[in-house]
Amino acid sequence: MVETVLGALAPIVVTLLLGFVAAWRHDFEPTEATVLNRMVLLYAVPIALFVGTIGTARAELVKDVAFAVAIFVAIVGLYGLVFLLFRFVLRFSLSESVLTAMIASAPAAPFMGPAILGELFGKASAVSIAIASLVINLIVVPVTILGLELGKASVSPTAHPTARYSGFADKLLKTAKEPIVWAPVLAFLLVLFDVSIPSLFGHGLSLLGQASGGVALFASGIMLAAYKIKIDRVVLMLVALKNVIQPTLVLGGLLWLGYGAPIRAEAVLTSAIPTMPIVIVLAVQYHVFESRSSSALFLSVIGSIFTMAAFIALTR
Repeated sequence: MVETVLGALAPIVVTLLLGFVAAWRHDFEPTEATVLNRMVLLYAVPIALFVGTIGTARAELVKDVAFAVAIFVAIVGLYGLVFLLFRFVLRFSLSESVLTAMIASAPAAPFMGPAILGELFGKASAVSIAIASLVINLIVVPVTILGLELGKASVSPTAHPTARYSGFADKLLKTAKEPIVWAPVLAFLLVLFDVSIPSLFGHGLSLLGQASGGVALFASGIMLAAYKIKIDRVVLMLVALKNVIQPTLVLGGLLWLGYGAPIRAEAVLTSAIPTMPIVIVLAVQYHVFESRSSSALFLSVIGSIFTMAAFIALTR
């Protein structure tokens, strides 16, 4: 069991540490990490999301309603609760609140799912990864980017209502134009309406898409060297929410509802995957929460070696 978890997480940890060492040796500077992040946001991740979604059959996306509902509640529900906590109780800014909500609720299923879940469930993991990726890419990512845009240049509360509406509409339109938003939406619509694309087209895009997770983690390692690891109560809270609280709630909820294998194991272990490496990409892109995002990502990945082993034991 431990060997399975270590085998799945080793490439992730090693890539993160390689980025850290590259920055420590001055092979890369933080400004160069920004260039890598831009490539990831504009090309690699959108292509990976498009290819991953379009390669899923429509029947596979709709056949397991219970799993889809469990993942939706686990991700979107926790996202909303964490946002409300940080925005209105802890009084963080709008940009910080949406980013903390993403850190605490969004498992890196599109990046780490094939390695982790594929090792555990084989081909059956494709549906789990596809559903979790759709929830994250169609809801969490667009809402987070919209919040970051609104937080970057918010409209004055004393402005005329027409001006406030216009400002929000502009940000909404700008968010919709981001490739990381419209690419998975387009792929989802194509799958929903059973529109097929030539396999050669998807195969041609796959090479750059496969680089998304590695490049994002490598750039995150560079930023870790720049900002150093900052462990405080906020970082520990976010890591605990993501690695422990979220899968525990999923496990308890499915046990209470009477669900067994394989739905329970798949849902719990999908939610137990570490947080999305894209959080540091967005943090650097919008110059918000950079140090804490890097630290939370690092601790979430390292901590998942132990937390995922525990949840594998509980579900198997």
